Amino acid sequence: MTFDGHSMVARLRSEVASDLADQGAHALAPADRRELARRMTLTRLRLDANTRVAAGIAPLGPDEEQQVAREVLDALFGLGRLQQLIDDSTVENIDVNGCDDVWVTYATGEKRRWHPVATSDDELVEMLRSAAVRFGLSERRFDTSHPELDLRLPDGSRLSALMAVTRRPSVSIRRHRYVDLSLDDLVHLGTVDGVLASFLRAAVRARKNIVVGGAMNAGKTTLIRALAAEIPRRERIVTIEQALELGLDMVPSRFPDVVALEARQANAEGEGDISMTQLVRRASRMNADRVIVGEVLGAEVLPMLNAMGQGRAGSLCTIHADSSAGVFRRLATYAAQAVERLPLESTYLLIAGAVHFAVHIDAVDDVVQGYGNGLGANDQFEGVHRRRFVSSVREVVDADGPQMITNEVFRPGPTGLAVPGAPMRTETLEDLLAHGYQPGAMHRAVVGGTPW
Repeated sequence: MTFDGHSMVARLRSEVASDLADQGAHALAPADRRELARRMTLTRLRLDANTRVAAGIAPLGPDEEQQVAREVLDALFGLGRLQQLIDDSTVENIDVNGCDDVWVTYATGEKRRWHPVATSDDELVEMLRSAAVRFGLSERRFDTSHPELDLRLPDGSRLSALMAVTRRPSVSIRRHRYVDLSLDDLVHLGTVDGVLASFLRAAVRARKNIVVGGAMNAGKTTLIRALAAEIPRRERIVTIEQALELGLDMVPSRFPDVVALEARQANAEGEGDISMTQLVRRASRMNADRVIVGEVLGAEVLPMLNAMGQGRAGSLCTIHADSSAGVFRRLATYAAQAVERLPLESTYLLIAGAVHFAVHIDAVDDVVQGYGNGLGANDQFEGVHRRRFVSSVREVVDADGPQMITNEVFRPGPTGLAVPGAPMRTETLEDLLAHGYQPGAMHRAVVGGTPW
């Protein structure tokens, strides 16, 4: 859209916002408020067309009117010019390095430069501040005193933004293309095979505590969603996150009894903050059958491990780690940073008593082609296809002083995808078999042909 068109959008947004306030539209349901705004926008566009005709200026065409109306609604209820990308199901990641330096990564791995998403960096910051007020469970600040912003957008996408600590405001949006999915869907996507899916399904149903590790953007959250889909519908789930992302509460057909908790920042007076640690402790009083921590980031690891080891069987969490063995080192590192300052030996005993399996998910980029970005002939990139797959599963056996004793029951195969590895403990195997585990011939061979 031309600069004149963006100016028109800004003006109409202000006018329609004023009209909505005058009519007390804040009391309406979101869908009704949006529909009222749409009608108001079209009315003002018709008035604008009459004014243009009277002045001898050609009015906007039908397509231009529809585009302006859509951008006004996006500015009022979404993320302005970014909303078009958020609504695009083929987009996976959006990165903004200032209002006019925008990069889009598609699900195919293709990366392109995009058009400016605001007329200035100040406008971009104002758009983010508006989103901080409207999205999430509580209002969040975004200013020089609070230069970090984390939000779950209405469609479930995750937004992370920075200002003041960068030369220009920075925004990263990760779209979650798979919000409602199962382990069977992950088999179709190539993330797990049938035997591994059967194993994970049985582990969830047997109420094993599972920690999912992996790098950023590896697919940890997607895997947790698929694991959670195996939880019986009668069970009550409490999810705990720094910023809402899992979105189980957005799929009531699959998760009818779920409470999503979100950490909260302090207000302008420095009061009212609620940490992840507090929320994990609070979850123990909420009659939860399962507790899911979206991502372990620090001191909340100790109450989480205590909850897992004291009756919250079947709980799930994710953590950044470089391998399945690295999951335990990361848990221990976070525990060492907590105020309790547990000795390493005590930390590993706590982990051994709480965690049953560590699952590691990997992401590998395979080069598929070369292409340009569509906006500049000098910008050329290699095309990539990102493969995400579970590469390793470790069963926790015990702790011996400052180290964990584990069995890598699934290990990386020739393509990286996990294949059966070391045998499981007899009691673990019997429990999983009782909950539907159907090991393949390869796994039977690994454990010595034991008749199951």
